[in-house]
Amino acid sequence: MAGATSATAAAGAFAAAKARGPAAACPWLVAAGGRRRSGVVRCDAGGDAQAASKAASITALEQFKISADRYMKEKSSIAVIGLSVHTAPVEMREKLAVAEELWPRAISELTSLNHIEEAAVLSTCNRMEIYVVALSWNRGIREVVDWMSKKSGIPASELREHLFMLRDSDATRHLFEVSAGLDSLVLGEGQILAQVKQVVRNGQNSGGLGKNIDRMFKDAITAGKRVRCETNISAGAVSVSSAAVELAMMKLPKSECLSARMLLIGAGKMGKLVVKHLIAKGCKKVVVVNRSVERVDAIREEMKDIEIVYRPLTEMYEAAADADVVFTSTASESLLFTKEHAEVLPPISLAMGGVRLFVDISVPRNVGACLSEVEHARVYNVDDLKEVVEANKEDRVRKAMEAQTIITQELKRFEAWRDSLETVPTIKKLRSYADRIRASELEKCLQKIGEDNLNKKMRRSIEELSTGIVNKLLHGPLQHLRCDGSDSRTLDETLENMHALNRMFSLDTEKAVLEQKIKAKVEKTQS
Repeated sequence: MAGATSATAAAGAFAAAKARGPAAACPWLVAAGGRRRSGVVRCDAGGDAQAASKAASITALEQFKISADRYMKEKSSIAVIGLSVHTAPVEMREKLAVAEELWPRAISELTSLNHIEEAAVLSTCNRMEIYVVALSWNRGIREVVDWMSKKSGIPASELREHLFMLRDSDATRHLFEVSAGLDSLVLGEGQILAQVKQVVRNGQNSGGLGKNIDRMFKDAITAGKRVRCETNISAGAVSVSSAAVELAMMKLPKSECLSARMLLIGAGKMGKLVVKHLIAKGCKKVVVVNRSVERVDAIREEMKDIEIVYRPLTEMYEAAADADVVFTSTASESLLFTKEHAEVLPPISLAMGGVRLFVDISVPRNVGACLSEVEHARVYNVDDLKEVVEANKEDRVRKAMEAQTIITQELKRFEAWRDSLETVPTIKKLRSYADRIRASELEKCLQKIGEDNLNKKMRRSIEELSTGIVNKLLHGPLQHLRCDGSDSRTLDETLENMHALNRMFSLDTEKAVLEQKIKAKVEKTQS
């Protein structure tokens, strides 16, 4: 993958993570407890400051319009700017996490940037990626990075050490690989495909996704489904939840695994999968702490092979005192367990290794890293799951190579679709050009004949004659501007025809399209 090298380099560049508390995370970006937060923090400038900012945006766009000739050879670029478990530690990822209910607002802010036409946000426990269509690659990327810096509170210079940035076919291939589970910490895991689908559903409900981004994500879903159906990449694949259970089993004394007292905090999708994989390991009982009992009842109804004991959130610390292993999987932006909490918990029996295990698969994290400073406690987060998934590495690489063939096929389909869009403005302008000539000549003809000499039937016949002549003359050129795979014409030939017609009729389509986009941006800023 084109981004793999840069991702590895970025990961290696990470220095020691700065000590921080959950409150340092930008409150706009993450909703506590999986609920929409009220009272979003804003910085309201005075009327003069707002007017000045708006004027500056319009000036920047007008300058861009004046220098539009510099960008004629650079069509709008698809880009992905982001970080993942491969490039950035969880301490940074949690600051950038965007709760799902806030995706539409993030998209609205991104598309209001001067050089961003379309946008989508994919934010999970292992990645935070922003997909955009940018009028200008350099300016668009700079605006997105500045937006990420502003929202997270992380300086742009520090962010760039961990970000990966991919363009056009590399960006599209990356999304297809993400959807197929090839870029996941756990190869072939299925949850990421569901998250990609949710981006599309969210965009459809809010009307936030543009034409290019919407089609790209839908094709990525197709690629992800094909990879899972046509290869055995999912055979034996594990999810983040199952890797968490596997990690806990690795750290427990083998003779005591099945007798360990298991506690799960959070009964969402990830928590439900934890219960499922505990059953697969042979566990017979798990205590579940959750805000409400309804979700726990639903899990209990579905999974009959394990005893599930519900305890309310108010009894979380009492439940932890009775547990050998604590799994945390909530959307809380505040730490649920700190060093102080762990210090007052009773010790674990020596038969269980004398150490209470905290396995935190939440982003933002629910358990502070400082817990491991307590003698009888150890904490593991999503970044520690690499220890589990390193097994069978050769088999993982082989499966990934099989999947790449499918991804390449789907990538070609998407790029052919996107390239074919280039001819649409030319078709419209050529049609408009011909219609203007027809209307002008028709008017001259009718004036020569005289209105008094024409009845309605004669006038309609003359108009139909002029329209028929234009349609027949345009039929050939327009056919050669369409490339839908129904004939032997290649896309390259179609684009050559497009450029030839642009020259012959002085349509200047590319510049007109760019100026139209800039005009729309200026009008949006003014409003």
